[in-house]
Amino acid sequence: MKRKIELLAPGRDVDSIKAAILADANAVYCGLDKFNARNRAVNISFEKLQGILRLAHQHNCQIFLTINIIFVENEISALIALLNKLVNTSIDGIIIQDLGLFYLISKHFKNLKIHASTQLTTHNQGQIKFLSKLNATRVNLSRELNINEINALSNVASKNNILTEVFVHGSYCISFSGICYMSSVIGGNSGNRGRCSQPCRDKYLTTPKGKNYPLNLKDNSAYFDLKKLYDAGVSSLKIEGRIKKFDYVYTVVNAWKKQIQSFNNKNKLINDNSELYKIFNRDFSNSYLTGDINDDMFIDNPRDYSIEHLSEINNFATSEEKEKAHIKFYDEKDELKTIVQNKINQLNIEKIPLTISVSGECGTALKIAVKSPKSSFVMLSETNLVNNGKQPLNKASLLKRLKFLNDTEYFIKDLNLNNLKGELFINFKELNSIKKKLFSILNGSKKFIDPIEVPVLKKQNPVKTKPILSVLISSQKDVYLCDETSADIYFQLPSSFKNGSSEYKKLFEKNKKLIPWFPSILIGDDYSAAVEFLEKSQAKFIVTNNTGIAFEANKKGISWIAGPYLNIVNSYSLLCLKENFNCSGSFISNEINEIQIKNIKKPDDFKLYYSIYHPILLMTSRQCLLHQVTGCEKNKIDDKCILECEKSSSITNLKNSTFFINKTKGNYHRIFNETNFLNTDIVFDIENFFSGFLIDLRDIKTKTKIEADKPRIIKLFKDLLNGNLNSKEELTEIIKPTTKSQYKKGI
Repeated sequence: MKRKIELLAPGRDVDSIKAAILADANAVYCGLDKFNARNRAVNISFEKLQGILRLAHQHNCQIFLTINIIFVENEISALIALLNKLVNTSIDGIIIQDLGLFYLISKHFKNLKIHASTQLTTHNQGQIKFLSKLNATRVNLSRELNINEINALSNVASKNNILTEVFVHGSYCISFSGICYMSSVIGGNSGNRGRCSQPCRDKYLTTPKGKNYPLNLKDNSAYFDLKKLYDAGVSSLKIEGRIKKFDYVYTVVNAWKKQIQSFNNKNKLINDNSELYKIFNRDFSNSYLTGDINDDMFIDNPRDYSIEHLSEINNFATSEEKEKAHIKFYDEKDELKTIVQNKINQLNIEKIPLTISVSGECGTALKIAVKSPKSSFVMLSETNLVNNGKQPLNKASLLKRLKFLNDTEYFIKDLNLNNLKGELFINFKELNSIKKKLFSILNGSKKFIDPIEVPVLKKQNPVKTKPILSVLISSQKDVYLCDETSADIYFQLPSSFKNGSSEYKKLFEKNKKLIPWFPSILIGDDYSAAVEFLEKSQAKFIVTNNTGIAFEANKKGISWIAGPYLNIVNSYSLLCLKENFNCSGSFISNEINEIQIKNIKKPDDFKLYYSIYHPILLMTSRQCLLHQVTGCEKNKIDDKCILECEKSSSITNLKNSTFFINKTKGNYHRIFNETNFLNTDIVFDIENFFSGFLIDLRDIKTKTKIEADKPRIIKLFKDLLNGNLNSKEELTEIIKPTTKSQYKKGI
């Protein structure tokens, strides 16, 4: 007998959740009206969540709640209040990204199951182990992985009691998730806050290759790859689409459910995916999954491909024949919408009304009779009523004690005290006991959890400290800077290690002052080579933007600093890193503003860092970004591309903003903003807070020009940290144009 594989559907709103349930999804993921990574979805209220949970569980469907954004400090109290509500629901899992939220749930709200969001872009075994240590029970793997890489990670996950889920249908992102800052930088709409405006789907000036949508990928569909995913040990097949409407959800879930049933019952796959072309799509590709990353993954049109596909497969002889087919197509879509909508309307998520009657007299037990449309029961207090005390039993006092029921799938329709004789009292402890018993009876013996008081973090007293300067380089020709300055020199290692780890080992042996800086993406053999380098480099400490390397550094007793692309924006994330992984310091994300930074509370014996000058990385992609821009003699990526390619180009949007595509040896394709980030203000705005500031002097081409050599630049920044206002003015004169919009806007 085959093991069960879950079909996980998106829930934009109540109707799409109902549609998923009707189509027999095993689980649905949805967001509340705040704190989730799809702000453009309608989302649902907490009140409606309770009815949704009841409906879903009646149909053997689980509900996973997305709280998958990063949280700034002033949102933490509201977040804790939400968690205190969720612990008393029947929610089946919480999908999260923020490391501070991992800390809060794993330490204080342990009965909530943690699912690691796609925003964590999990792609190596060290990251699986990192998340396991934070009590994750499930991990969404990066969309960019091929089936062999998925298989390897599923094996590691299984050994660490973690389930893996993979996106099998819906939009592809051109960037690795969680480290895409394009929407944030361009318009202040951070993807890490659920506000992505999808500038990658925008129209650009026609490229030399003749493309107008050079970053626009086809949709992902692994419809014919079910057996491979099953054999690879994947537990959950996830459909993307939390901004899609109910008819989309129903059609996709229904098609996939048929495929799973055919596989389970007949051990064969359906070879017709025409149903999937009847709803919104940009045509389909499974090239990441097959490991064939090619130029056919792109489509030069972000709009619906359904009609075009219909015309292609039918090859209509006349325009009249074509028009009739199109009319029929839309009529069938409208008919399906009507049928599904009618079925949806029959599903009820209304809360269950309760009539509560309270009776008793002095010297007897308090009697509480509870009646709902389907059941009734009576409870008696363990102590007797008395005729004196602090708070008399009346409608107001009882409603205050029982109002928690309105945060469940029930609500109090009527509270009747007519048979309560005289002014009566009962102690608070007994009322609290009644409250918990009542909750337990109504919720299938589930215990009520009292509000959890999370200790308030105290801000440390300012300690006057002189921040150090650190410099990031990535070229061996810049290693001479080790001898030119007393600044710390970080050397960025490439994403592809497997063919060059010995070369870098020699470089670091020869230059003891160099500090390894690990990139965000390290997949497969490249991750293994990076771990081997970590073991042999004998580095005293490192900076890493990859949690897999962080896990290994902690395991090997190597001091490490969390890099700026780990998206650290709150105090609990710092505690998470320090207490669980012995992290010695962390960069604060450049996405947040001055006020948001000032609110962060630093743990004891922990250092904070901030990058004050750098080219602004907008995205990193496993796809070749030159295919659609300048063209390439290869139509797909091979093993040599990442190791040897060092081409660059640019694209310009219709607002005349230019973005620079940068490909260097050993690294994935990256897009940088047209101007660099320069923030000299923070040195004076937030004093005695940061232990160090970083300047990024890698040779990355943008519109920003520097009219000085690197030793001179380093000296000016060191003078700046020493409080020299003249150096601040000189830096803005010799480095231009620049921006610091993120520091002003925040998230």
